[in-house]
Amino acid sequence: MDIQNVPQEDSSTYAKNKKAIYASDEDGNVKVVGSTGWNVEETATKQALEDLADLAKEAHAEVVAGKRSNLYYYMYALRMDLDLLAQVTGFFKWTIKRDFKPEVFAKISDKRLDVYADVMGKTKETLKELEEL
Repeated sequence: MDIQNVPQEDSSTYAKNKKAIYASDEDGNVKVVGSTGWNVEETATKQALEDLADLAKEAHAEVVAGKRSNLYYYMYALRMDLDLLAQVTGFFKWTIKRDFKPEVFAKISDKRLDVYADVMGKTKETLKELEEL
């Protein structure tokens, strides 16, 4: 992309910030140029955020129905998935899936709950309570 073609469409998803884009100058050298975004990217970002919000709502309903633990809801509410949660906690995915069971989560150790609370930026008490939607 040429420097002159770097989009500057003031995307609302950028929150008045700029994103670094690599572009070529007139001599063919690659430079970093600030972009305020473009409409196509804004639309895709908003759609992805809506999809994540839908996943969180569905997860909340499963917790209310007693099918999943609060951990399941908070994972989606914080825009995480199982792979990411496993990566940041260092826990195996199968053990996290086990923690999604309400009866298992109710007996979870404080040490394990501390790890979840730390990576999610929540308190242990918050993770034990389901927030209202």
